Amino acid sequence: MTIRLASERDIPGLIRLLYQVGDVHHRIRPDIFRSGAIKYTESELKQLLCDKDSPIFVLTEGDDLLAYCFCQRREHRGSTVMTDRKEIYIDDLCVEETCRGRGLAKVLYRYVCSWAKGIGCDFVTLNVWQGNDGAMGFYESLGLTPRSTTMEQAL
Repeated sequence: MTIRLASERDIPGLIRLLYQVGDVHHRIRPDIFRSGAIKYTESELKQLLCDKDSPIFVLTEGDDLLAYCFCQRREHRGSTVMTDRKEIYIDDLCVEETCRGRGLAKVLYRYVCSWAKGIGCDFVTLNVWQGNDGAMGFYESLGLTPRSTTMEQAL
């Protein structure tokens, strides 16, 4: 098992997993997420791969891409209300559906946390959609706690 930064050769595997994440979100919130859609196109992925502030880590076994973690560096400075801080925001984390339950997400998450700490980050943050109970339970088992809650009312 290897964890490394993604490259262009990983794009087909990234797209495959992006469809899996899209399906999970569509099942949870079909009123918000389209069926059969993905978050990033191939050209957008190529741009992200060149963005030093948006690293994508992949977990591979041989030539097989089993998981990814899309990250974004965020720095907050000079607020009159909030403290200065550096964060890594996990934009997306996915494990190949046939490999779930093997601890791969935990290994990848811990790798990202170690990397973030090494570059001076104070926090790792992410969002979880209500109804994604598996993801919520997973992140809670790793020690994550809610920072804020987004609420809605359909009109």
